[in-house]
Amino acid sequence: MSIQNYHNKKKAFSIFLGSILYFPLSLCAQTEEIPRLANGKPDMQGTWDFRTITPFQRPEALGDKEYLTAEEFAAFEEEERERRDRDNFTDTTTTGDYNQFWYDRGEELLEDRRTSLVTYPINGRIPALTEAAQQRSAERRELARLAEGIEVRPLAERCIMGFNSGPPMIPSAYNNNVQIVQTGDYFLLHNEMIHNIRPVRLENSKHRDVPRKWEGDSIGYWEGDTMIVETRNFLRDTAFGNSSSSMQLTEKFWMIDADTLGYEFTIEDPSTWTEPWTVMFPMTRADLPIYEYACHEGNYSMAGILGGWRMLESLGQSGQQD
Repeated sequence: MSIQNYHNKKKAFSIFLGSILYFPLSLCAQTEEIPRLANGKPDMQGTWDFRTITPFQRPEALGDKEYLTAEEFAAFEEEERERRDRDNFTDTTTTGDYNQFWYDRGEELLEDRRTSLVTYPINGRIPALTEAAQQRSAERRELARLAEGIEVRPLAERCIMGFNSGPPMIPSAYNNNVQIVQTGDYFLLHNEMIHNIRPVRLENSKHRDVPRKWEGDSIGYWEGDTMIVETRNFLRDTAFGNSSSSMQLTEKFWMIDADTLGYEFTIEDPSTWTEPWTVMFPMTRADLPIYEYACHEGNYSMAGILGGWRMLESLGQSGQQD
């Protein structure tokens, strides 16, 4: 699908979705006072919680069902809680995994009873990977398996980028919090996961190509009361999914009411996915502060992995497996 066709289809779908979702939210924003800055723009500053157990992609068993009935909603919510409860995982295939105590993904589905966070395509699922992306994924796995050096390990594994901090942000296992700070020149996004701070330059029309950063170059501007953030020029392949350095990310932030923030993102990466796709979910104002993210303290696995590889090299068995 061409980018233009995608935008035409997405516009038509947005009109339909707006009649059942966006209109009530925008009406709420009109009837309830939202905090504003001295310049009149919405004041989105503070810490926002985006925990939810609504599936990221629609379960295939639900087919084309976009919304649940009230009865289905209650039953599905309970099923999701049980399915995600790590204490129920008696036949785990992983080692050193956490039990349920350490997870903080929430206990509730979104109130609108959607069956997925993905809103486009309308089947609620991420589009298929291109052949180039499949090949790239296979090469990444092989490179990571060899572990010749730290630099080939995945960015998320090295706690540099990724998980639910993105960009873009996605509800995940824990640390589902983001702090927003607004200044005259910047819209700052501080994620609890990875402890990453992404500066968004305001009212800039051109992206910086040099230096390139793992989280890309973000510029922002207002469309009415909605903050639009466009991120381009990622450094090599990003830590998001199987995306490439040519991924283009468009995020939208808007106040639904004084304590609820709307968040939507659209990804366009023709070298990775067969068509663009969109995700939307709300965030709730949180009273607790952002905590420091400590990832590798006391972690000896990287040194052990690389020490093992050096030993194999010294024995002339580099790259060989028993």
